[in-house]
Amino acid sequence: MLHLQIFTDGSVNTKLKFGYGAYFVVSDLNIPLDSLKNTVKVKRFTQTSSTKLELQTLLWALVETVSLINRSDLIITVHTDSQNIISLPGRRERLEQRNYFSSKNKRLNNYELYQEFYRLTSRLNCCFVKVAGHQVSSKKDKVDRLFSLVDQASRRALRENSCPPDESLM
Repeated sequence: MLHLQIFTDGSVNTKLKFGYGAYFVVSDLNIPLDSLKNTVKVKRFTQTSSTKLELQTLLWALVETVSLINRSDLIITVHTDSQNIISLPGRRERLEQRNYFSSKNKRLNNYELYQEFYRLTSRLNCCFVKVAGHQVSSKKDKVDRLFSLVDQASRRALRENSCPPDESLM
């Protein structure tokens, strides 16, 4: 049985609607932080929001991880600070029954990403863990310190690349 831990986070410029998602995968939570810094992957997303970016980043991380490690005995634990992602497994039945429409009969934002989330996670042995995120260093445990790697990477990428993407190149 292979148990992988995936850490994901994103930072978005809400005015310009672009952001950066970051993730890394580890099988041993006791690996020194310094050795993991170079394993964090970062990707730019356009026409996004904070909720959408968190989902896009998670789906990117899961698809890449599963394609690299194609094993039936794979267990994945996802660590995220996104309350939306944490709540999705429990909301599945209601969302599917309503065909991804709100109580006001409006199609939900990001419904396609929700559908992809359910398609992908239904094939995986996957659980989700809420990370507090943005805590002071003295209150961080091992998981919080690992999570800070993706938090810092996504914020750094956004800060260093603060100009909007040229959509004509996409």
